[in-house]
Amino acid sequence: MTDRLVDANRTYADAFTDPGMDARPVLHVAVVACMDARLDLHKALGLQLGDCHTIRNAGGVVTDDVIRSLTISQRKLGTRSVVLIHHTNCGLEALTEDFRSELEMEVGQRPAWAVESFRDVDQDVRQSMQRVRTSPFLLHTDDVRGFVFDVRAGLLREVDPA
Repeated sequence: MTDRLVDANRTYADAFTDPGMDARPVLHVAVVACMDARLDLHKALGLQLGDCHTIRNAGGVVTDDVIRSLTISQRKLGTRSVVLIHHTNCGLEALTEDFRSELEMEVGQRPAWAVESFRDVDQDVRQSMQRVRTSPFLLHTDDVRGFVFDVRAGLLREVDPA
């Protein structure tokens, strides 16, 4: 599979021209979303190359590493807005923190990280918004909005932060 990706890159590189862009996102926005392969964020949000920073992980949850990336994005690369996107039918809804115990039994070591599983996607979006809004490292916490992407309809639904 990796060879297929490398071959596709060669084809891409043959037609590639340097767009002359800077690392600063044109729209001054960072999007935090789930890594789920069903989410084509650029198409779903009408974004072009260079418009935003995209930070993805399992569940799209705001972890310490997401705060690290957002801090660099804001303080060094000029983003001012944060958009959080979870989605329907997320795999994290089927996991529990017991997954860490399973890994410990299998590999003999317990992961230091939390699974960050959840049962209520809206509540998890609220929790992620709260983590961003209360981080002492982030400069811009006024424009933080959270959404749930419906994987069947392709639509975003905004989550009320209250």
